[in-house]
Amino acid sequence: MPASLCGTWDMVSNVNLEGYMMALGISACVRKIAVKLKLRKVIEQQGDQYIAKTLSIFKNYTVCFGVGEEFAEFTKGLDNRHIKALVKWEGNKLVCEQIGEKKNRGWAHWIEEDKLHLELYCEGEVCKQVFKKNALA
Repeated sequence: MPASLCGTWDMVSNVNLEGYMMALGISACVRKIAVKLKLRKVIEQQGDQYIAKTLSIFKNYTVCFGVGEEFAEFTKGLDNRHIKALVKWEGNKLVCEQIGEKKNRGWAHWIEEDKLHLELYCEGEVCKQVFKKNALA
């Protein structure tokens, strides 16, 4: 069984967010703000459902999903697209394939040592983020 992703996590590193956002077609103004943000991830599990929140002082985003269940996602406040998504476990990684007008789009979360890792990818661009667990949350 993979390690639990649940908890509150604070960003410690963020590599190539701008390249990833360019692949999504996000405006230069929004990219300039986004690369300066320190994100917080809150991941909860309620039965078979996961709730993943990305929080910042600029924008918040929440996605709810069941592993192995395709669902419709509207990336409101991000790139504002309607996509289909499917999340599944691949070994110790929780991997999401997002199907829509952008090719090879998705993400993967996993725990390595005591850190939460997130890779976001779209059309050949990969953003790598690392988070540490917030002991006070």
